[in-house]
Amino acid sequence: MTSADPDLWPLAPGWQGVIQDFWASKAGAGLVGFLQARLREGAVIYPPQPLRAFALTPLSSVRVVILGQDPYHGPGQGEGLAFSVAPGTKPPPSLRNIFKELQRDLGLPQPPHGSLVRWAEQGVLLINACLTVEDGQPASHSGRGWEVLTDNVIRLCSEQGPPKAFLLWGAHAQKKAALVDSSRHLVLSANHPSPLSASRGPVPFLGCGHFGAVNRWLSEAGETEIRW
Repeated sequence: MTSADPDLWPLAPGWQGVIQDFWASKAGAGLVGFLQARLREGAVIYPPQPLRAFALTPLSSVRVVILGQDPYHGPGQGEGLAFSVAPGTKPPPSLRNIFKELQRDLGLPQPPHGSLVRWAEQGVLLINACLTVEDGQPASHSGRGWEVLTDNVIRLCSEQGPPKAFLLWGAHAQKKAALVDSSRHLVLSANHPSPLSASRGPVPFLGCGHFGAVNRWLSEAGETEIRW
């Protein structure tokens, strides 16, 4: 990130209200001040476009919400989408497990790169609870205000538009279940795809079958399946 000016971060239609309300709030103003101060102090902050998920996926197009916890904290990794890395960057272990589950669940081959932009363009909203991080310091921007925005986004996705699928991987994401109206939406939970938990109970990520379950649910609703 080279600038903490939100006006320089583009948004797709539908997100302006919730995001502009956030910038106008005490939490939003505090976050911008914090980011600006850290940049002045020489901090290296990732990703370059923290709101990229909201630039690629209009609110009216959202069909699936996948929630991560924190952006990748290595150089050139995060591209503003949860779990996604830029083409040419080696997929981290969590993403490799996602691809492993896709192969097991749907028989899909290993993709040529780790970018999930193709998912975002089909209506899969890929957001982390916290949208920035400093180089080599995981969770370094946790509790600075991003969570206020992303909680509001989850509520908005639950309240507006047609039913959606929410994939909650790991305890952190599952704490957000209360923000989703489970009577309207498909809510699927499993352990985080991290190697530390992907094979453990109570619901191992490897073997969860979420990708196939989402496509069956979409098909039954008359919607186009996601090309994972």
